Amino acid sequence: MTSLSTIDADRAAALTAAESAGRVDDDFLTRFDAVFPRLHTLFSRLYGVRPDGGDALAQVIARASASWNARPLDLKVGGNRRAEDPDWFQSERMLAGVCYVDRYGGNLAGIRDQIPYFRELGLTVLHLMPLFDVPEGGDDGGYAVSSYRRVNPRLGTMAQLTDLAAELRLAGISLMLDFVFNHTADDHEWARSAVTGDEAQRDFYLIFPDREMPDRFEQTTREIFPDDHRGSFVPLPDGRWVWSTFHHYQWDLNYANPWVFDAMAGEMLFLVDQGVELLRMDAVAFIWKRLGTACESLPEAHLLLQAFHEVLALAAPGTVFVSEAIVHPDEVVAYLSPDECEMSYNPLQMALTWEALATRDGRMLQQALERRHALPSGTAWLNYVRSHDDIGWTFADEDAAELGIDAFGHRRFLNAFYTGGFDGSFARGVPFQQNPDTGDARVAGTTASLAGIETDDPRGVDRVVLAHALAFSTGGVPLLYLGDEVAQLNDYSYTDDPVRRGDARWVHRANRPRDRYAQRDDTSTAAGRVFGWLTRLIAVRQATPEFGGNALIGFGTPHPSVVGFQRPGQDGGVVLVLANVGDEAVPIDPVVFSGFAPEAVEIVDEVALDLSEGLTLPPLGFAWLRVKPR
Repeated sequence: MTSLSTIDADRAAALTAAESAGRVDDDFLTRFDAVFPRLHTLFSRLYGVRPDGGDALAQVIARASASWNARPLDLKVGGNRRAEDPDWFQSERMLAGVCYVDRYGGNLAGIRDQIPYFRELGLTVLHLMPLFDVPEGGDDGGYAVSSYRRVNPRLGTMAQLTDLAAELRLAGISLMLDFVFNHTADDHEWARSAVTGDEAQRDFYLIFPDREMPDRFEQTTREIFPDDHRGSFVPLPDGRWVWSTFHHYQWDLNYANPWVFDAMAGEMLFLVDQGVELLRMDAVAFIWKRLGTACESLPEAHLLLQAFHEVLALAAPGTVFVSEAIVHPDEVVAYLSPDECEMSYNPLQMALTWEALATRDGRMLQQALERRHALPSGTAWLNYVRSHDDIGWTFADEDAAELGIDAFGHRRFLNAFYTGGFDGSFARGVPFQQNPDTGDARVAGTTASLAGIETDDPRGVDRVVLAHALAFSTGGVPLLYLGDEVAQLNDYSYTDDPVRRGDARWVHRANRPRDRYAQRDDTSTAAGRVFGWLTRLIAVRQATPEFGGNALIGFGTPHPSVVGFQRPGQDGGVVLVLANVGDEAVPIDPVVFSGFAPEAVEIVDEVALDLSEGLTLPPLGFAWLRVKPR
C-alpha cells in the first residue's frame, strides 16, 4: 500500500467499489480526488503491514459512496454550505445545550415539544446524550451501545430521530450525538458472535485465552472504573479475558483490525445521514492499544480520528468532530486540528473554575487561560461548567508546582471540599470512582448543588452565574447542561435504584425540574435569579462580536482572586473580562487600566464607566468591559 503503483491500483479498486455502490456524481468524484490520497496514506500508516488493508479501504469508499447517494438533498446542501464556511461554529451566536432524552423530555416526542423553549434560550446546537439501544440493566448512561442503528425503544424510533433532526435544523439548531466508537456493549451482535466462535468477529475485540497478555498490558495501563472492576480486562465465562476499559459490559474494539474501522465507518455514516451535524467522539484517548504503554493517546489514535474525518469529508462534508479527551492538558490540545477534531471539550477550564471557587484563588485558572487556551486555527473549545460526567482534576502537576502547589495534596483537598469532607464547604457533591490504592476520586453534582444553592449559601447563585460568565466569555462554543439555567439540584433518589446506585453520576442526571422551570420568571427564587442572569448573559454574548472565535489575551492584575483576559475584536475593539472568585470585594487601581482609554462600557448592565477612577469588583462579581486601547 506504499508504492506509487500500489496507490494507483488501490485508487482504481476504490473507485470501482464506489461505482458498485451506485452512481458516482461529479460532486462525489471531486471530493474523492481530493480525499483519497490522504485517506490512503492514513490507511498505509495504520494497516500497511496487513494484506487486507487495501480491500478494507475499498470497502470504506464503497460505504461512503452509498451514503452520499442516500443522503437527503437538504443535508447535502447544508453540509456543502458548512464545508465552504468551515468557521461557522466560531460565531458569537453559538450556544450548545445538552440533556438526556428520557430525563429531560421523556422521549423524542417530548424533546420535540421543547424546541420553542430551545429557540427562546438561544440554542444553536442540541447535544442529546446516547439514545441507542442498550443492554438490560447497566448501560453506563447509554454509553454501552447494543446497536448504533436502533433507538432505545423507550425513547422512540430512528424515524422519529430523523424527523427531530429535521425540525431542529428548521429552528436553526444542529443536532449533536455521541459516536461511541471505542467500545460496544457486550450484547452487541459483533460481541455475541465473537464469543460464540466467529473467527472474523472475534478479531473485532481483544480477547485472550488466559491471563498472560492481560497481565503484561496491565503493567502499564491505569484503572478507569475501579469500582466496577480492577485492571483493564474482565473474564468471560469460558475462562478467556476481554479488554474492557470502562464497565465490564463495555468491550473495547480492536482497531488494529482494518475491518473494525470499516464496520464503524458504516455506523458513523448511517448516523450522519439521519441528520446529525456534530459528532462527539467519545473516549478518543483509548482507541488504540500497544503493549508496554499506557494505551492512551497513542499516535495511532490520532491517525484513526483523521481517517474517520476524511471519510466524512467524502460522504458528509461539513460534519464536525468534537473530541472528548479527559487527559493531560497537552494531550487534549493534540486532538484539535481542522482535519482531526474541530472542537474539543475543555476539561481544564471547567476543573479550574471549580478549583478557583473552592480556594478563592484564581491564579491556576489565570495561568491556564494564558498558557493553555490557544488553539490551532480553525478549531474551538467547547466550554462547560459541568457535564453529564464527573469533575476530574486534570490540571498539569508542573503548572501547580510553579505556583507552589502540591498537585497530589491539592487534588485530595478539592475532592474533600466538594464531597462533604471539608469543614465549612458550601458544596454538596458526591465522590465517584474512588481508587482505594491511589486515593484518587472524581466529583459528581449539579452546578447549583456544587456552588452552594443546595445548602442555602447566600452566595450560591453568584457562584453559578460567575462560572457561566467565564464559560460564556472565554471563546469557542459555550455548553449549557439543560436544567442548570434554573438551578437544578442534586437528586439522591438514584441510591434507591438497584441498577444506578453504584454510579454516583446519576445524582446530577435528574429529571427535568418542572417546578424550577415554573419559577424561572420569579426573581425571589434561586431558579428565577439564575435564569434571569444566564439568559441575560446569553443575549449579551450573542450580540458581542468580540466573543466570537477563540482569541484570548491574558490580563493579569495584582489580585490573586481576580481572573482577567481580553477578547479582541476584528475592528480593534476589545472586551475586557474581569472575574473575582473571592468572597471579598476587590478594588482595582486605575493604573491597571492605563493601557486603555478611560471611557468604558460594562456591556451586561449597559453602564458607562470611567476607568481613570478604578473599578471595584464585588465578591464573586464580574465585569464585561468594552474598552479601547490607547
